Amino acid sequence: MQPVLLSLGHGYSARALARRLIPQGWRVIGTTRSANHVAEIAAEGVEPLIWGEDAGPAIAEATHLLSSIAPDTAGDPALRQLGPLIAAHKWNWVGYLSTTGVYGDHQGGWVDETTPLTPGTERGRQRVAAEAEWRALDLPLHIFRLAGIYGPSRGPFEKVRDGTARLIIKPGQVFSRIHVEDIAQVLEASIHAPDPGAIYNVCDDDPAPPEDVLIHAAELLGLPRPPSIAYDEADMTPMARSFYAESKRVRNDRIKERLGVRLLYPTYREGLRSLLDRE
Repeated sequence: MQPVLLSLGHGYSARALARRLIPQGWRVIGTTRSANHVAEIAAEGVEPLIWGEDAGPAIAEATHLLSSIAPDTAGDPALRQLGPLIAAHKWNWVGYLSTTGVYGDHQGGWVDETTPLTPGTERGRQRVAAEAEWRALDLPLHIFRLAGIYGPSRGPFEKVRDGTARLIIKPGQVFSRIHVEDIAQVLEASIHAPDPGAIYNVCDDDPAPPEDVLIHAAELLGLPRPPSIAYDEADMTPMARSFYAESKRVRNDRIKERLGVRLLYPTYREGLRSLLDRE
């Protein structure tokens, strides 16, 4: 029987997964809120489904489910709209894309999948609640806590080139990050080795200060390093400032030991080099 992935909120990470699965003979059905994205999704071999249209037939045909939809103040939109249908269907594998923001601030300390969830932001608290909603259903669920995502069209080079990049200096601040292609290979590995109830941190091997990434991007471009500004003086959006409210190093041993994943881009250095080469 042909495997069929239903991708709820078929965005950046899910599209990278689809590019791996479709050549292997998979059908992928992807939902989108925007009719403007239908042609773009279809061009990649994915069957588009407008969010809000009847998803019953797609659920009935699907063997695997991936949700990339972010929660809101009322909970998880996917479960709010499709929960009974999802719960009643027999799935081979279900994946939910969460975030390492569920761990909160650890002042640069290490966290792993067993670390208590102590989110310090509203977005983090919403993710904790959404994870609990998914776990409450009798599903072969796998939770993937993603670090900061980068990849093609989501790198630092444009800001470095146009001179808008700034090194925001906050002593002790570190982030974990992950290349989108490594997210895709982790998801694929999990699909081929299901372990219902599993939780995986998805990040690379090198948590690093954000300014280090921008400095390296400038070096690769042969441009001067961007100017520095203290965190307290930086003009930042509330979203950007919320990222700086938490500092932690995220362990990724589980994806390697349980899924046999070998990261394509174990640090931002390999990842940025690859992005520049693709240009």
